[in-house]
Order: sequence, then structure tokens, then C-alpha cells
Amino acid sequence: MSRSRFDKLLTYLKPYWKQAALGTVALLVVNALGVYIPWLIRNGIDELQVTFNFDRIGHYVLLIFVLASIMWGIRVASRMLLFGIGRQVEFDLKQRIFQHLLTLDTGYFANNTIGDLINRATSDVDNVRRLLGFAVLSLLNTTFAYALTLPVALAIDLRLTLLSLSVYPAMFFIVWLFSGRLRNQQLDVQEKLSRVSELIQEDMSGIALVKIYGQEENERQAFRQVNHNLLQSNLALARTRTLLFPVLQGLAGASLLILIGFGSRAIADGAIDVGDFIALILYVERLVFPTAILGFTLTVYQRGEVSIDRIEAIFTTEPKIRDRPDAIDRPVEETLGRIEARHLTYAYPGSDALALDDISFEIEPGETVAIVGSIGCGKSTLANAIPRVLDIEPGQLFLDGHDLTQLKLRDLRGSIAVVPQDSFLFSTTIRDNIRYGNPLASSIEVEQAAKLAQIHPEILNFPQQYDTIVGERGITLSGGQRQRTALARALLMDSPVLILDDALSSVDNQTATQILRELSTGTQQKTVIFISHQLSAAATADRILALERGRIVQNGTHQALLAQPGLYRSLWEEQKLEALLR
Repeated sequence: MSRSRFDKLLTYLKPYWKQAALGTVALLVVNALGVYIPWLIRNGIDELQVTFNFDRIGHYVLLIFVLASIMWGIRVASRMLLFGIGRQVEFDLKQRIFQHLLTLDTGYFANNTIGDLINRATSDVDNVRRLLGFAVLSLLNTTFAYALTLPVALAIDLRLTLLSLSVYPAMFFIVWLFSGRLRNQQLDVQEKLSRVSELIQEDMSGIALVKIYGQEENERQAFRQVNHNLLQSNLALARTRTLLFPVLQGLAGASLLILIGFGSRAIADGAIDVGDFIALILYVERLVFPTAILGFTLTVYQRGEVSIDRIEAIFTTEPKIRDRPDAIDRPVEETLGRIEARHLTYAYPGSDALALDDISFEIEPGETVAIVGSIGCGKSTLANAIPRVLDIEPGQLFLDGHDLTQLKLRDLRGSIAVVPQDSFLFSTTIRDNIRYGNPLASSIEVEQAAKLAQIHPEILNFPQQYDTIVGERGITLSGGQRQRTALARALLMDSPVLILDDALSSVDNQTATQILRELSTGTQQKTVIFISHQLSAAATADRILALERGRIVQNGTHQALLAQPGLYRSLWEEQKLEALLR
């Protein structure tokens, strides 16, 4: 294992070094007893050869039974201690992965599939657990077995011991020869497993779309293909293991055959006593299992090595959007809601085109401003830039005169509630979905937010009303119900700034207009930014910004913009014509 991976393992183990030390000492005692018991048998055989006595047989049997029982108890304790460390590290890693993922920006998840991230947090973490449990236990046991057993065996008979161990160099060479292939095959298995997880996650999330388009058979075939690829990778790994492990076990067994063959002749020649020969057989047998288990340990090691790299790839990814060292505290209670953009320019990573091109505007506290424009003009980009979901440059966006990049993210995002077009709901009750941003909100506050979002009457018609469980991603609700539930969630936060990013696209014009009117008259302390294609609802706003190709081309009230030729009037006339043709 490379130095960097070994250092990572030490980092994982550091909080549990006392437990690891105690488990190691226990394993050392077990191996010491394992060396002493064959020596005791040797002494007993030599003594009984001179004077046979049933009382002495009973003495040796009882003593060996007591020592073996003690050794068994300590072995169980050592396994519990060392395996327990693996479980603790498993818990820590899963916790760290989840916490770190929460700090990363949305761009990271656009470039890394959810299925692969889930696989790293489960399968890869499980591999590390086995590495720190089974592999560490096996390596320590092998080390202690050789360190304690080999000197005693050599002291009994140097020639026989060396002959019985003569096949071991070949064993270690074979292990080294197969190590690279095992590592590459294990990496391939992990990647194929990630692809299977990705496809399952995608299809389960989009099951309604699969059924609507009748693509069950195509998806079944697609899964069959990725599942077949995983099978082939697992079979390739299994073939390597099937070839490797029997060879290792055969070589380990050959050492015992060599000892019996040469040892029986040595007894006949009087070169070694029967007691020494029996002890030597027991000592060589003690080395057979630790040596043969090296093959299994190698597999666990290879898996753990690959998994450490995959897990650390998450930890080494730094969030692009985070608090500056000199970030300013700005309590939500002190926020007025004044938004200002000064020559705001933004291009998505890897794109040469500007999504926002030199935008400047001011929105006063309590003002409702609608942002309209054709698809792809930069409306959603602007909505994501204000709460710093996008990595904007300093000196371009300001909240109450403070540069957004200088404010702490918790304070900034606590001051801005955003309702996106894709209204994500959790698979829990409607009540808990609404109070997600404020878990301690009372039922009265939840219902008040639902009334303001025009969803309360429909909730009362649900089977369990506010305690109705919505399906994953709110699949049991209609698009308009999901959007209004998400709006109620944002309203319950009572943030000074509210951004509606086409959040009422699935709501009819009349309801959207009524909601916007309620927000304008009932929340005078809020700054509302309403992004929408529904111009009849946008017309009720205090002011309208018209965007085209990332630039603000018009700025004014509904009546003022209708009175002048330009983008807004064209969009208004186009929408009126569509309404007449329906």
C-alpha cells in the first residue's frame, strides 16, 4: 500500500488507537498461548514415554483445556475489538462523506452521478471496514504467528523447519504476481457496480416517464446489459481468485507433507524425538492457516486500496462556494432586502458564451420585481446567482450594500428563500415538507403559509390532510400542487427576500396572479423577485425587467413597457395570441 493510503488508514484509526492497541495485545497473547500449548504437548509426550501415568495424562489434558479455553476467550475479545474498529470507522466515514457532500456546490453533482456517490458511501466504505477489520486482524495474526512460532520451530530442528517452509517463497511470489491484476479487476468491479446503481436510481426516479412512454422493455434491456457487464467483471475477479487461492492452499499443505516425509525418516534415524516431531508438526500447522489466508487478505486489501482512493476523491474535492476567512455576520433580522447588481457577468464553466452579460439593476426593500424573457435568456442564472448557488465574482451583487461574497453563506441563504421550478419534495408528510426550512414551526404557522400559497383547501381534501405522505419527489401530487407546497415551504421561512424561479409554471394564470397579488399586498417587508413566462401574473409586479441573451433590455412597469416597442410588448402580444387560439 502506498504511503498516502497508509497515512489515510492511520488517520481513520487514530481516534481508536487505544482499542486497536488492546486488540493487538490480546492477539499477541493468543499467539503466545498458541506457541506454548504445542510445547506443553511436547513435554507431556516426552514425560509419558519415560513413565506412563494416567494421572499425568489427566493433568496435561486439564491444563491444555484450561489454556485453550483462555486462548479462545482472548481470541474472541481480540476479534471484537479489532472488528469493532472497522465498524466505528465505517460509521465515521459515512458521516464524513455525507457532511462533506452537503458542503459541495451543485456543479459537483452535475459532474458526478448520484448512483456512483451512493456506491462510494456504501460499498466502498464497506470495503474499508473489511480492510480495517478482517485484513488488519489477519495481518497481525500472521505477523505474530511467524514471529513467535518460527524461532521455536527453528530451535527444535533447523533443517526440518527450513525444508517445510521451502515452498513459502514461491507462495509469496505468486501473491505478488497476482496483486496488480486483482487491484485492476476490483476497480473494474467497483465501476461496473456504480453504473448499475446509477441506472437503478435513474429509472426509479423517472418511473412515471418510463411508463408513459412505454419504455419498460428498453430499460429492462439496458439494465440487463450493465448487469451483464458487472457479472463479467465479477467472474473475471472470481477466476483470478479461484486460480490463486487453491494454489496458495496447495503450497501451504505441501509444506506439511514435506515435514512428515523427512521427519519420519529423522525419527527412524534417532535425529529427533517423537515429542519434538509432534510439536514441530503443530507449529507448522499453525503457520498453514495464516499463510493460506493471505490470499483472502490480499483480496480485501486490494478492495480496500481501491475504495480508499474513491472515498478520498470525495474528501479532496473542495467546495468552490464557501465562506471567506473574513466573512461578515449579517443576521436575518437585520436584513432589509435591497438587491443591487453592478455589471454582473457570468459564464458557466467550460462555456464561452455569457449567461449574464454586464447586468446592472437595483431592487428596493419590499418591491416586487418580475423578470421575463425567452427560454435561455439568463433568468434562472440570475435567480441562482443571488443566493450564491453559482460562484460569482466579488463586487457584482450586493444585499443591503454588502457584497454577497463577503457575507456568511448561512446568513445570506437564511435571508433569501428560493422556490425553483423543479419543486423537490421529500417522501414524508406534507406538513414536514412545508416546515422543512423551519422544523419547529407550529401547525398554525404551517397552515397560514399553505393558505398564502393557495394550497390549503386542496390539502384538506387529502386522505390524511397535512399528515398525508407524499411519494418520492412528491410524485403523488400534481405539478401545481408540488409547486405551491414548495412555495408554502419558502413562505414559512419568512425570509426578507423571496425568489420565485418560474415556480408557478404549473399553476393556472388566475391562481398565479392571485398568489403574486397576495405576496405584494400581504408581505410589504419582503422583496419579491418573480421569474415567469406568465406575463399576466408578471403584470401585477411593481416593476418588470426584460432579459434577452443575458442582458437587461427593458426596465419599467407593465403599462410603461407596453407603451414602447420592444421585447416585452412582443412577448405580451404573442401570449395574448396564443390564448385566443386555444
